[in-house]
Amino acid sequence: MAVNLAIDVGYEGAAPVGLARILVALDQSDYANNAMRHAVRLTTGNVTGIHAYAAKLHDRRFKQMEGGLPERYQRESEMEHQREVHEDLIGMGLGLISDSYHNAAEEVAQKAGVPFNRLSPEGKNYSCLIEAMNKGDHDVLFMGALGLGAVAGSTIGTVCERVVRRANMDVFVAKDRRLEIGDGPIVVGMDGSPKSFGALLTAIDIGKKLDVPVHVVAAYDPFYHYVAFNKISTVLDEEAGKVFRFKEQEQLHEELIDDGIAKIYQAHLNVAETVAKDAGVDVVCALVAGKPYQAIKKYIEEHKASLLVIGKTGVHADDGLDIGGNTENLLRMVPCHVWIGIAEHFPPSDVVAEETIMWSEEASEMIMRAPEFVRGIARTGVIRQAQKEGHTFITTRFVSEVMSKMMPGGGGGDAVAQTFERLEWAKDARAMLEKIADESVRENIGLRAEKSARRDATDTVEIAHIEPFMAEAALEPAGAKITWRSASLARLQRVPEAFRDQVKSAIENFARDRGLSVVDGKIEDEAFAASRMAMCPVEPGKE
Repeated sequence: MAVNLAIDVGYEGAAPVGLARILVALDQSDYANNAMRHAVRLTTGNVTGIHAYAAKLHDRRFKQMEGGLPERYQRESEMEHQREVHEDLIGMGLGLISDSYHNAAEEVAQKAGVPFNRLSPEGKNYSCLIEAMNKGDHDVLFMGALGLGAVAGSTIGTVCERVVRRANMDVFVAKDRRLEIGDGPIVVGMDGSPKSFGALLTAIDIGKKLDVPVHVVAAYDPFYHYVAFNKISTVLDEEAGKVFRFKEQEQLHEELIDDGIAKIYQAHLNVAETVAKDAGVDVVCALVAGKPYQAIKKYIEEHKASLLVIGKTGVHADDGLDIGGNTENLLRMVPCHVWIGIAEHFPPSDVVAEETIMWSEEASEMIMRAPEFVRGIARTGVIRQAQKEGHTFITTRFVSEVMSKMMPGGGGGDAVAQTFERLEWAKDARAMLEKIADESVRENIGLRAEKSARRDATDTVEIAHIEPFMAEAALEPAGAKITWRSASLARLQRVPEAFRDQVKSAIENFARDRGLSVVDGKIEDEAFAASRMAMCPVEPGKE
């Protein structure tokens, strides 16, 4: 079967997502059954069940195994009999199994008074799901995170992962076999992107239908840049530092991240609150600090959320991105159900700003001189302040005034000089840090703890500064510890220190994906080759 598995990055759905035509992936697993129950709770129209059976695949595999059957099957008459039995299974049995899955789902729909339709395509399950979505006959897909092949320790099944990456519509993933939406609040991940506002409207719609409160959470990481600049400082010589204007760059990031980005994300929450009120709903808003997916996960666990609604990609996505890193991590890690949204919404205030606010050439040039990493944040901050004060024309003076408010404190040289002075550590805090076996993780968490201490304006790192980050040291699954051969570890040391941790993590993940626990020269070579292929794929005919 020829199936187009291309990601439709040009899709622009309107939020909230329609719930009149829900497609549900069936396999009679507890997760899929829970997805079905939620589909009939939420639909405003009909539900279509889909189950694919790979008859051709089974037929090919049986033929491949014929030569390895026990001796008693090797007689021609017995082999012909077994072929007939297997053909009956392929011709009728798989179809009967698929019908039984549909019958069970239809019974759930009938009890809820919901019309039920059936799809039973032949082929690979994930490709059949993608093909069904591409036809445009459905609004949203409901599926289980795991299927019948789930084993202890599984978080996301391969079918779910493949489908979510390629989906051109919103996808609801049942992460728990029994959890009901409403057993806890609905949480929305907000980063100011159109998809995050689309997720908000969808969450509000679901909350209204099921009478469930909605929480909106914005997460920002004020610690990352401190770690990054400390790393960069170890590889830049004095001349390179002057060309890069390193101290000025660091100071700009220090002030903007510490003060400006928090204000911007708070502004996103303010807009979200306004959007919710316009929809007749009061929402709970929360600004949390830390690595975004970890901070949101912690919030979900503390508030015992039943559903997370989040955009498939975020504010920093490019056109070719299939799924955002925070979304992917949250899909794997949170205990509640996850709704991954592709529908977009543009709050009226932002639309008006784009249409009515003009920039002088000098003001535009001033914004463009900001580091690319923070340029969008700075521009949004200026626009929001202009709207608040009623300006329709932005000048360099106005940009400077807004930036000074976003970055209080100015650019004193003393602050720059203090940047890389390592802080003192309390003995109990140091002892806690030393318990982390992985050197790279230990260093990263140590720097984050120092940054936390600086934010508290103290010269000593205390227990309270390191405790919030200790959970990161336990993120590696049990039994997944990777051992490095000495020659491979020596080779890793030749990677510039600024990128060494990323390379090390990538190689270890490559090894884990292949079920390996030891990194040697061969695995390193394969990992590097895979990375090169991902960045520079070979065109057909040019191998």
